[in-house]
Amino acid sequence: MRSVRPTHATTAGLIRTLARWTRPEGGRPAAGRAVGTWLVVGALAATLVALLVPVSLFGSARPAAAAGPAWSDDGAGVQNTAFGPLSALDRDFVRKVRLAGLWEKPAGRLAQERGTTEDVRVAGEHLIGGHTELDRRSLDAGRVLGISLPDRPSAQQQGWLDQMDAARGTAFDRAFAQLVRAAHGKVFGLVALVRDRTGNSLVRELATRANTVVLDHITVLENTGQAGVPHTDPRPASPAGTPAMPQAPASPHDPAPSQDPASPQAPARQHSYEEVK
Repeated sequence: MRSVRPTHATTAGLIRTLARWTRPEGGRPAAGRAVGTWLVVGALAATLVALLVPVSLFGSARPAAAAGPAWSDDGAGVQNTAFGPLSALDRDFVRKVRLAGLWEKPAGRLAQERGTTEDVRVAGEHLIGGHTELDRRSLDAGRVLGISLPDRPSAQQQGWLDQMDAARGTAFDRAFAQLVRAAHGKVFGLVALVRDRTGNSLVRELATRANTVVLDHITVLENTGQAGVPHTDPRPASPAGTPAMPQAPASPHDPAPSQDPASPQAPARQHSYEEVK
C-alpha cells in the first residue's frame, strides 16, 4: 500500500479536531487546556517526524555508480593562466599522469625482460612507448602552468613494482597484467572527468591524448589473457573437449600460411606502440 504524506491542510484539520475534543466543559478548565496542549504538540511532532524521516533515509543516499573518480584537492583554488582557468582537478590530473609514467615505464621494461609470452612483452612495449610520450607532455604542462610534479613513484606504486620484481615465470605475467590493468581502470574515469570539465586548453590536450593511450594499454593488457578480465581477442576459442571447426582446404593457388613451428596456430603479433601511434 502506498503511504500518504501528510500535508499542511491535513495537519491543520487534525489540530482543529484535537482542540474540539479537548475543550474544557467546566469543572477543570486548566487541566483540559493542558491536555489539549500536549496532544497538539504530540500531533505536530508526529507530523514533523513523518515529513523528515524519508528525507534522512533517502535524500542523502547516492548510488555507487554516481560517485566520481578519486582526486586530490591541493587547496590552491582556481588559477588564471594564458591557457584558461587551472583548477585543483586539473593540477591533480597532470600530477597523476606524471606518477603513472614513473612506475609504468619500469613495469613495461620488466615485462619485456621477463614476460613468458609475446603478448606480455608487447604490452610492456606499449607501456614504455605510451608513457614516454605522456611523461613528456605532463612535464611540459607542469613547466608552463607552474604545477609542481613528483620525481618518484608513490609508496603504493613502488609496492606494485616490488611485487612484479619478486615474481618469475607465469606468476610474473599474472602480477604484471593484473596490477597494471587495475591501475588503468581506475585512472580511465579520471581522464574522462578531466576531459569533460577542464577549462584549460593545455590540460584538455593532455587528457585527450591520455584517453587514447590508456585505452590502448587496457586493450593490450587484456589481450595477455592474464589481466583477470574476459579476453578481448576476437578470435573464438574452442571449449575444452570440443573439436575445433574444420578449416576449408586451401586452394593450390593460395600461398602457404606462415606459422610458428612451436604452435599450430601462432597468434598474430600486436603492432608496436610507435606503429599504431
